[in-house]
Amino acid sequence: MASGSDPGSFSSFSKCVTKHLNLSYHVDFERRVLKAKVALTVEVLEDHFSSLTLDTRDLKISAVTANGQEATFAMGTKHSFKGTPLEITLPFSLSRGQHVIVEVSYETAPTASALQWLTAEQTAGKTHPYLFSQCQANHCRSMVPCQDTPSVKHTYYAQVTHTHTHTHTHILHFLSAVRDGQEPDPQDSSRIIYRFRQPVPMPSYLIAIVVGALESREIGPRSRVWSEREYVDKAAFEFSETETMLKTAEELAGPYVWGQYDILVLPPSFPYGGMENPCLTFATPTLLVRTQQVSVIAHEISHSWTGNLVTNKTWEHFWLNEGHTVYLERMIGRSMESEQYRQFKAMGGWKDLQDSVNTFGAKNPLTNLVPNLHEVDPDDAFSSVPYEKGFALLYHLEELMGGPEVFMGFVKSYIQLFAYNSVTTEEWKNYLFTYFKDKVDILNKVDWNAWMHTPGMPPVKYDTTLADACIALCKKWVMATEQDLGGFTESDVKTLSSHQLIEFLSLLLQEPLPLSHVMKMQEAYNLNSIMNSEIRFRWLRLCVRSKWEDAVALALKMATEQGRMKFTRPLFREVYNFEKYREEAVRTFQTHRAAMHPVTSGLTGKDLKVDPSQSTSL
Repeated sequence: MASGSDPGSFSSFSKCVTKHLNLSYHVDFERRVLKAKVALTVEVLEDHFSSLTLDTRDLKISAVTANGQEATFAMGTKHSFKGTPLEITLPFSLSRGQHVIVEVSYETAPTASALQWLTAEQTAGKTHPYLFSQCQANHCRSMVPCQDTPSVKHTYYAQVTHTHTHTHTHILHFLSAVRDGQEPDPQDSSRIIYRFRQPVPMPSYLIAIVVGALESREIGPRSRVWSEREYVDKAAFEFSETETMLKTAEELAGPYVWGQYDILVLPPSFPYGGMENPCLTFATPTLLVRTQQVSVIAHEISHSWTGNLVTNKTWEHFWLNEGHTVYLERMIGRSMESEQYRQFKAMGGWKDLQDSVNTFGAKNPLTNLVPNLHEVDPDDAFSSVPYEKGFALLYHLEELMGGPEVFMGFVKSYIQLFAYNSVTTEEWKNYLFTYFKDKVDILNKVDWNAWMHTPGMPPVKYDTTLADACIALCKKWVMATEQDLGGFTESDVKTLSSHQLIEFLSLLLQEPLPLSHVMKMQEAYNLNSIMNSEIRFRWLRLCVRSKWEDAVALALKMATEQGRMKFTRPLFREVYNFEKYREEAVRTFQTHRAAMHPVTSGLTGKDLKVDPSQSTSL
């Protein structure tokens, strides 16, 4: 039974919980709004129930009914990041266990934080406009009035229309759900109604919509890849291992319950590497290099179990989603590659964790595994901490409990027990002690407070076999005098895999080099010619950090030609920290911010200390 509240939501799920949403959207590209209706089937959890609160952000509410009768509603006080509570008073009283259908008619704002509207010019094809959503963590409320908390899970049904003009005939619509057919709108012959159903209960942050000129290719018995025509064949080739990964995940974690597993390659402004929307994973086009996409798609596939099936109850417990997903992703890598590969990926993640801890500060409570998010925007808390500190804890427990096979047994059992539910760290820990009841004395020796509630880096060691070559080469560069520089040649990196090259550059970012060394590195290794985003990102940061002026334009180009926050924010920060080019960083951001995803522009603006009211449009 759901109980309690969530610091990121106005809706108290101790009073009532949403069981089903019925959504109806009309997409208006000209005005950049969704005209919508949502019917929420709500189960009442207390007697004498006559009012409820829903989360909204920048929505224009026109009417509310309860079981078809008019209900009174009022908008509460607007909060800086939580939005505005929608207070609804029912025209009757209900008892515990009863249900009510609350229908809200509304319109989204052109600035809705969940939605990015792209003009035709901003797409690869340049002929059709494009819309996509990103609701995690608490942006769903800007496109649906709802209980916008991961504590509440519901099924949903949706229908989407938009007015077809002669220029918009090939636009397709998708949601994080199974397609349920399409038909002409009986009330308007210029429209087609697209229908979708999601029969598996899921939290609001996994509701997703995309509308654009999309094509698809089959990549497996339950998978298609979708994208603009310009990317689709490359994407089909790059994501061809999807079914192998799905089967490997099923062997590890149990059956895949969502039916279809499609991948949508979004335009470059998508702010994340991937987003695990059920039935339709969203992916960045920066993944269209084989060495980069395997771990990201393995990660998003893993979310089908840890995150989508078993969900963190509030964003303070985000590590339950991400730590377990990284653990499962790396177990897939272990099955498909080797244990050494898993260890190597863990070491790379460790560097990302160090980077986040350095950015926040080692004493910052946001580097706790379980942070307090009272009056903290979850977007501001987003970092690699829940991913990599979470993985580090699970890896540490794996070693204590008897190795990967033994611990994976626990993870699978945890997924089966909590499937279709939302959990807290306390519930997870209680089950860990129950499952390993014969090893409680070992578990009691774990410093739980240090892991969960202490900022900074945790104490863990990984196998360094594949990293040793990277460490040795890094040391050679760090120790080199000007006279030694002639000794570096292309053969140093010839035998390194792209994963190892990423690791080598990550190590150097911990040990900044003088400009002479970085210039020599370019001469010897020609790193400027490498297009792999993960390598290029680290290399350009290293160049800018050593104050190589030629690299500034390249860094700003990479920061703006794609919008993945993992790349965009650190590149902008790096140029901003190069005093001479600080104004250039701000100016470039101001020029491009209108084309950025709202979350990316908001957080990058904070990094660059730009007043959000001083934006300049394109």
